[in-house]
Amino acid sequence: MELNVEKIHTAKMWSLSFVFVTFSNAFLFMVFEMLLPTLPLFVTAIGGGAKQVGLVTGIFMISAIAVRPFAGALALRFNKKYLLIFGIVISAFSTGAYYLASDVSVLLLIRLIHGAGFGLATTYFATIAAEIVPKERRGEGIGYFGVGETIAVSVGPMIGIAALELYDFQRLFLGGMSVLLLAALMAVFVRRQPETADTGGKGTVKLKLLEKRVLFPSILILFVGIAASGIMSFFSLYAIEKGFHSVGMFFFLIAGASFFIRLISGRVFDRYGVAAILIPASLFSIAGLSVLYFAQTSAMFFTAAICYGFGFGSIFPAIQTWCINLVEEHEHEDAMGTFFNFFDMGIGGGSLLLGLVATVYSYREIYITAIFMYLLFVLLYILYICLQRKTA
Repeated sequence: MELNVEKIHTAKMWSLSFVFVTFSNAFLFMVFEMLLPTLPLFVTAIGGGAKQVGLVTGIFMISAIAVRPFAGALALRFNKKYLLIFGIVISAFSTGAYYLASDVSVLLLIRLIHGAGFGLATTYFATIAAEIVPKERRGEGIGYFGVGETIAVSVGPMIGIAALELYDFQRLFLGGMSVLLLAALMAVFVRRQPETADTGGKGTVKLKLLEKRVLFPSILILFVGIAASGIMSFFSLYAIEKGFHSVGMFFFLIAGASFFIRLISGRVFDRYGVAAILIPASLFSIAGLSVLYFAQTSAMFFTAAICYGFGFGSIFPAIQTWCINLVEEHEHEDAMGTFFNFFDMGIGGGSLLLGLVATVYSYREIYITAIFMYLLFVLLYILYICLQRKTA
């Protein structure tokens, strides 16, 4: 298929709505990341233990996964912009309500509600962003859209810890709620294109637990999620084992590399297709994880972070855009629901799997398992390409 390069260059992508939806999404993820290192401390402060910390994390993920299949059906009945705002507002007030939790059972209930709001908001953010940018520049647009997300992942935990050190849990949670209310206000000013107007209830409402057309790319993102859990959940412990003390810089370099590569990879996707991203990006990820496995010096750890950041920062938006392109516009929510659910299952299941690997062997062997996930990723994708060419 020959691409119209001139059309890709001239199609207008940047608009006030795109800026608002990008920043609003970044604020949602920033607050989510602020809570990751601080909520476990709150759990222990109200009398919980390690088991309860796991429940607080798990129930959020389960709730987000459970609500996403409803996103497509709801979008056929209601304006998805208002559904997005509803999801952000649920997340905002849930964040503020954490401080009211007197024990872990109340916290779990609030966490369940927060997960539902987060699951809806993340789904609608991705689909509305895809609608706002021209289809010819969708890969580039989704790449830029995810830049704010990448920055939020980098600075969110640091802001959360700093807020807790300077103030207390009450101000942490109320501050997070304020940021999310600002995100909801930004979403109010997002204008969608006339051709993307909702069906107003005229469409056939079907609850899709799985969008089959995006099953293969979602399986690929599952492998990516399993590998990513090795970085997200266990790197701090691995760093202690190896005597590496610049954990914050390691994650900052991952975020910086992801930020940089997203500025380039989206254009490559639009011009040359998904294969031009997935194969080299997976090799970057394998290189980063391999260096991490053998790392003995700070320079090796930092090299691993940059290579991994280049890989993951390219793969995630590329598969996300691929999923969106495989379905019709009114089915974007179903595609994104399946995409995010497989990624979340990869993160959750990967934490359990790699935790077992670390228990039986060591934290170092986690990254051999992660490399194996990426090798499966590459082999499956190459097999997919070969089958596509045979049936073409």
